[in-house]
Amino acid sequence: MSLFNNHEQKINDAIKALHERKFYAAYPEHPSPAIYGETADSDGQAKFKASLGKKFEELKQSGATSWAGQEESPYLQESLGISYPIFSTQTLLDNATKAFHQWRKISARDRAGILVESLERIKNRFFEIAYATMHTTGQGYMMAFQASGPHAADRAMEAIAAGYEELNRFPSTTQWDKPMGKYSIQLNKEWRAVPKGISLVVGCSTFPTWNSVTGIYGSLITGNTVIVKPHPGAILPIAIFVAEIQKVMEENGLDPNACQLAVDTFDKMITKELAENSAIKLIDYTGNSAFGNYLESIPGKTVFTEKTGVNSVIMDSVEDIDKAVANLTFSVNLYSGQMCTAPQNFFVPSTGIRTPNGIVSFDEFAQKFVDSVNGLVDNPKAGPFVLGAIQNKKTCDRVGEAESIPGKIWLKSRTFENPMFKKARVITPVVVEVDASKTDIFSKELFGPIALLIKTKDTDESIRLARQLAQQHGAISCGAYTTDAQVREKIADEMSLAATPVSFNLVGGIYMNQNAAFSDFHVTGGNPAGNASFTNPEYVTKRFTWVGHREPVKVVG
Repeated sequence: MSLFNNHEQKINDAIKALHERKFYAAYPEHPSPAIYGETADSDGQAKFKASLGKKFEELKQSGATSWAGQEESPYLQESLGISYPIFSTQTLLDNATKAFHQWRKISARDRAGILVESLERIKNRFFEIAYATMHTTGQGYMMAFQASGPHAADRAMEAIAAGYEELNRFPSTTQWDKPMGKYSIQLNKEWRAVPKGISLVVGCSTFPTWNSVTGIYGSLITGNTVIVKPHPGAILPIAIFVAEIQKVMEENGLDPNACQLAVDTFDKMITKELAENSAIKLIDYTGNSAFGNYLESIPGKTVFTEKTGVNSVIMDSVEDIDKAVANLTFSVNLYSGQMCTAPQNFFVPSTGIRTPNGIVSFDEFAQKFVDSVNGLVDNPKAGPFVLGAIQNKKTCDRVGEAESIPGKIWLKSRTFENPMFKKARVITPVVVEVDASKTDIFSKELFGPIALLIKTKDTDESIRLARQLAQQHGAISCGAYTTDAQVREKIADEMSLAATPVSFNLVGGIYMNQNAAFSDFHVTGGNPAGNASFTNPEYVTKRFTWVGHREPVKVVG
């Protein structure tokens, strides 16, 4: 196979980026006609629309028993009408087992070439994937393009690079020579990186590709076969990824069942049936903590989870309060807070926030926060596209319930009209003031556009609470604003002990919600928000085992 030669430079660049942790993007994140072609956007939209109401017939896997699909567009509040092949659990496992014994014997070099080639094919479908993501998750167009296309492909490339490097960390053979005085013992030794077996990747409804591709590609590069079980409400984006992987495998004489799509429906979900089967050795999961904890408890599995967490912002002192507030409110509004990294708890000292122009009181901060939220929501050129739409109706209910939280309601949630989609399911953030003593209120994730302004005694109490929440309930991100070097170090040290990364003093176009491939580790695996991290060495090394063989060197003559 020559695919590795075609992509060797890209693979080497990705490995170099993993070590340097500087900015690197294997796939451009801007939907520029100059990069992707003048008609790429319109072509992608047309392909998406052409798929509505039809069977998704691109998959190369075999043994389907029926067809089904239940995706609904949050923008149209109508069914997409797309149906997918349905397979029995046993068929999926049989297919994966058969393909495993072929795929595991493919060299790491050839596996890497095949997998990068699939990303190059997927690159040509980024716009189609963007519209598929919009109309399954509710993400705004730009986020849908970036997160499900280039950023997801970068995360996949990162997993390929990390896996390829680990597979080549040690020599496959060597001659071992131990001096014993007048003679020596000579052994030929060999080592094999043996994959664990069948991998199950359980997708989520809000980020169907970004959160799944690391597990998919991390398992494939290390020689495992993969069964991708998407969320019933968000199938199409990851189905396109799986289809392209299968096509490249088939073109290269390999069994496409090495990566299968396992679609189910809300009334007959198969995740537990798959996860509990003894043939499944690896599980990747993104979703709520209750189900994640259950998966982690199944004996005989290697499980990688990203679960729920409680993300905090610590306000101490700022250079420019208005820029800080603008950054934070954008983070709350971005995709209507439906991100695992979105801020929820804002710890603000009762004594106020220090600025070069004097103290900004708690109430002044709260009012600035509310005004900034309203300013963004009411901006017709920004609001609808930043907030997107609500993926799950239960999120709307949760926001409504938040207005009954004991405390001062600074801002009630409301609806607004998306100029492009009149029926879009939309809500704006609710902002509630909560006393620091009411830990039972803010010690759980309130998924969606919900911001709690928590009045603390001082910054020390803010830090203590943020660390305590992260250690006990998990956190994936943390924001902090301080101009004091000692306070900064205390926050960094305390939150590090809680295994929570901190974004300090962000203003402008970078937000605490965002994580960059090849540089930022997404989730640390060190607190209850998840036991794994995109993408550290452990994320790939736990997917295979080094096994060594040895025998005496034959004496010639």
